[in-house]
Amino acid sequence: MSKANSSTDTGARTEEAETGARTEESAAEREQERVDHAAGERLSTAPREERPETESESGTGVPAMGVVGWIRWFWRQLTSMRVALILLFLLSLGAIPGSLIPQTSVDDLKVQNFKDQHTTLSPIYEKFQLFDVYSSVWFSAIYILLFVSLIGCIVPRTGQFVGQLRSRPPGAPKRLNRLPAYTTWRTEAEPEQVHEAALGVLGKRRFRAHAAGDAVAAEKGYLREAGNLIFHIALIVMLVAFAAGQLFKSEGGKLVVEGDGFANTLTQYDDFKSGSLYDSDSLAPFSFVLDDFVGTYEESGPQRGTPRTFEARVKYTEGADGPERKGVIRVNEPLVVDGTKVYLIAHGYAPVVTVRDGKGKVVSRNSVPLLPIDNNITSTGAIKVMDGYRDKNGVKTQLGFKAFFVPTFAGHGKGQMFSQFPGAEFPVLALSAYRGSLGVDSGLPQNVYQLDTSKMKEFKNEDGELLKKMLRPGEKLDLADGEGSITFDGIEEWASFQISQQPGNGWALGGAIAAIAGLAGSLFIQRRRVWVRAVRGPDGVTVVEMAGLGRSDSAKLPEELGDLAAALITTAPVAPEKTEAPEKPEAPESPGAPGPSDDATNEAGSRPVHPAEAPAEGAEK
Repeated sequence: MSKANSSTDTGARTEEAETGARTEESAAEREQERVDHAAGERLSTAPREERPETESESGTGVPAMGVVGWIRWFWRQLTSMRVALILLFLLSLGAIPGSLIPQTSVDDLKVQNFKDQHTTLSPIYEKFQLFDVYSSVWFSAIYILLFVSLIGCIVPRTGQFVGQLRSRPPGAPKRLNRLPAYTTWRTEAEPEQVHEAALGVLGKRRFRAHAAGDAVAAEKGYLREAGNLIFHIALIVMLVAFAAGQLFKSEGGKLVVEGDGFANTLTQYDDFKSGSLYDSDSLAPFSFVLDDFVGTYEESGPQRGTPRTFEARVKYTEGADGPERKGVIRVNEPLVVDGTKVYLIAHGYAPVVTVRDGKGKVVSRNSVPLLPIDNNITSTGAIKVMDGYRDKNGVKTQLGFKAFFVPTFAGHGKGQMFSQFPGAEFPVLALSAYRGSLGVDSGLPQNVYQLDTSKMKEFKNEDGELLKKMLRPGEKLDLADGEGSITFDGIEEWASFQISQQPGNGWALGGAIAAIAGLAGSLFIQRRRVWVRAVRGPDGVTVVEMAGLGRSDSAKLPEELGDLAAALITTAPVAPEKTEAPEKPEAPESPGAPGPSDDATNEAGSRPVHPAEAPAEGAEK
């Protein structure tokens, strides 16, 4: 009975000892797996995705996080790359209606015409601020959230990346044959010689390498993460540049007839718009005179009428007392004066007309710009005589003429009166005459190209119809009852300019270039690590192992490892095979130690296996 009890106690103690040994072995394996896993960590500075911890996991079902915890969790979500991409996508979607729907900040007249034509959609668009997309609440919210998200994402990642640059590559995992790229061979060189040669080979290939224990650890491809950070920093620069450009910009238009000039003051602009933080005192002091506009066109073939030369020749002065200089403004080639750009945006004709009263006195003589309505510069407009005219009874009154101009008339009986060519080859001016009040004294703004005839009477011809006539240069239209005349003296050309001052364009361009460069680096540069281990085997021959690990799978990593192995073999050549197989040694004391029966050699004995030929789990399988 006592023997049975003793035997039972002994078996129990033996079982407990075996269980404890297995537990210790399992703990050691887990610790080694943790060390091996650390070798592949920190290949990226991307933040880990986390979710709020809840007590539901412990069975209570009540959130365990307080207000501060939830704020931290929402901050992590906002600064995650996923949310930044979503916000960037929403910003792109938000810009679509700004491109398709007329914007108040660009053209008030188009917005008003759109509202008049779409009485149902207009209230909806106004409610969602679609006529002012870029200054709307919802677009600004997306813009600001994206800005905060990018900053919150970049700042910690930059700190992590700087920390990685200051640290050394991690030591080699215990089992290199488990890495995706692996090769091994046996050599008669000393382990120290192999390590020294490995440091030299890796250094020449621009790896950051150092000796770590029984191996050499090296890392390369830091520019991948640097490119990623540069890309996001460039996005912030672009956002800031665009915001500054919208807040401090100024933009105006001016139509100038040949011989006339422009001075950069608010009163000289035909229309002017500026950002909310713009100071009108910051207008750059300069002026220019339009000497001549040169426009030539294709005269034959399928491209007849296509502009060939389109340029405005000007004389400009920078500052109040600056010297006069000559310049040429072309399409997409603006004149730049003290940070302000003068763009050429349109061209047309200005008939020169002379108006006389019934006594033959010249009441008005000027060139009247007309508005083109097609590509051949068929133009319409109004000629208004507001002061200086008296009728036959000596009563002050105003004259108005509706004008229709074609630079190249096809001729009578050859279709409608539309220009056949944009050049002034056969100019004709059609006029119809009115008298009365132009409505300019009411103080309400008027369109200079339109004539309001609501308070005017028509001049009648002999048949009692509206007095109208087509004039060639030098011809005149006599008003009824000896009220005077209007003469078509000739034509001049005009050019329309856009004068804009928008700070931040240079920063935006630099940010765009940096973003493209950073994106290219983050896409085409691979972050990878290489380890070289050389240990002496039981038979006195050094076993060399090389392995590589990249952030993502790439076919170039095995090729690169093979090239490194080929360079290292020149210093640590492959040992010749022995004719007699060595006596099988006992199992190594520590698990995973290299030996003749372990993973130190490959199927060919001592021939190194190219990583591209090796299976994923090692060279021996």
